[in-house]
Amino acid sequence: MTIKWLADEGETTSNHPLRFRQLLAGTPATAVAGAYDGMSALLAKEAGFQALYLSGAALSASKAMPDLGLLTLEDVWHASREIVRASDLPLIVDCDTGFGEALNVMRAVRELEDVGVACIQIEDQQFPKKCGHLNDKRVVSTDDMCRKIAAARKASRNMVICARTDAGFISTEESIARANRYAEAGADVIFVEALESPKVIRQVRREVKAPLLANMTEFGHTPATSVDGWTEYGYELVIFPVSAFRVASKAMERFYASLMKHGDVNEFLPEMMPRAELYENIQYYEYEALDSTIARTVLAPCQKTND
Repeated sequence: MTIKWLADEGETTSNHPLRFRQLLAGTPATAVAGAYDGMSALLAKEAGFQALYLSGAALSASKAMPDLGLLTLEDVWHASREIVRASDLPLIVDCDTGFGEALNVMRAVRELEDVGVACIQIEDQQFPKKCGHLNDKRVVSTDDMCRKIAAARKASRNMVICARTDAGFISTEESIARANRYAEAGADVIFVEALESPKVIRQVRREVKAPLLANMTEFGHTPATSVDGWTEYGYELVIFPVSAFRVASKAMERFYASLMKHGDVNEFLPEMMPRAELYENIQYYEYEALDSTIARTVLAPCQKTND
């Protein structure tokens, strides 16, 4: 019987950055599934994913809030801890603009590293930030972003640092120049947001001297491309940040409408995870058996004393 306990976190998660670096160094490109809570993380792991991504957009939406930098470090910390505990997989955490300036970034790195996060991602937008595929974004100076990256590097024990640039609205050349400066400042991975064409995708890969993360979000500027396609482009990581949340939300929307209309759940029974499968996923019976074992262990000496 193997049950993952919170007390084991220090022992089981300290190697997450190393495992993540191994994925980063390999080929083909690593597909990274978006997960926003423990159950989504667990299901992604069971499907075979080797790394996960906690999206600020997905976490904000799960709280019925827009992706405008409203999440706090505490919000992100709790979600990260839950995902790492449930999956024991390397996790990339979207920290928006770092929750403040350099000292805030340093605190975020230490807090998240302590719960087993493999990689922290920060971006060069001004606060309040926007979704990378929306208009009217504003970016900080390259020097300001480099200070944040250097602070993250200094605070980290062995965490991977991912730097995102949203400067594509200025020009592709500006994005590339920033990307290379960010790598020089200490970023291990570069995320150039909102790549708009195969030509730009190839140019970024050709001119950025660092491992690259591709964002395969739906309904955005970047053309739909498979993981095999990103491998051919030469990118190391491909995130699907909000996909699972979008699917789950649409399914719930349809379910609630059906329940309101019919007054029962019959229409959706075939789409539900059966009780036995749910219990198996969350280790219900293992916990129950352990509880019984502990009860017997504790009660046996008491019974002998009473006898």
